[in-house]
Amino acid sequence: MDIEQKQAELIDHFVKKASANKGSALAPVIVEATSHPSLFAFSEILDVPTVAELEGTESSVLLDVLRLFAHGTWSDYKDNIGCLPPLVPDQVLKLKQLTVLTLAETNKVVPYDQLMQEIYVRNVRELEDFLINECMYAGVVRGKLDQLRRCFEIQFSAGRDLRPGQLGNMIETLSNWLTTSDNLLVSIKEKIKWADNMSELDKKHQKDLEDRVEDVKKSLAVKADMDFRGHEIFAGPDGVMDYEEDRSRPKRRRHPVP
Repeated sequence: MDIEQKQAELIDHFVKKASANKGSALAPVIVEATSHPSLFAFSEILDVPTVAELEGTESSVLLDVLRLFAHGTWSDYKDNIGCLPPLVPDQVLKLKQLTVLTLAETNKVVPYDQLMQEIYVRNVRELEDFLINECMYAGVVRGKLDQLRRCFEIQFSAGRDLRPGQLGNMIETLSNWLTTSDNLLVSIKEKIKWADNMSELDKKHQKDLEDRVEDVKKSLAVKADMDFRGHEIFAGPDGVMDYEEDRSRPKRRRHPVP
């Protein structure tokens, strides 16, 4: 089963569980969802009416936790640790995995130092073990660990939930990309048309050149034939050559003096 299908099934499962509970009874559901090793999307759970109703209640902290896992990072949790409940180990692991995904959204090469700072690991060995065992083996990210350059080269990463306002930016980015692609396509078509025109001009020029060469050949052939027919060479007994330019006139020959 691929990640997308498994995610869809898990989301449907937790949406149904959240819909069946209210208030503080949602606490175990949210902890279970944010601890599940194969669930990395939470916006559908946030949209469940019973979850949205937590806003402004004594249990609103549960909504804050869910929002943290939908859009936040490990650093966000550390910065607001006094306002959030303690996380269980599986939640800590999940939030650190999500932090790597956030970094991968905008960077295809992430320095080790930045990763260690963001997920609070102490050394390179611990960082590489985490990336291999908890991220790449989990299938949420693929890439290459470059120990020489001390960076993680990301080839693929799973997507996170869209943050508020991010959809508009994404639509604008895609619209700009579409406009650029259209302009590029027009430019390519114009260049193809220009190349075709140049090819036709080259062919016409080549044909004209060949015709001119052929005309010159014919002209030279005609002139050579006329020269051959209009000038005949005669040799007398004394070895002197006479040229007769007009074949219609009687031919005169020199006779030796007796």
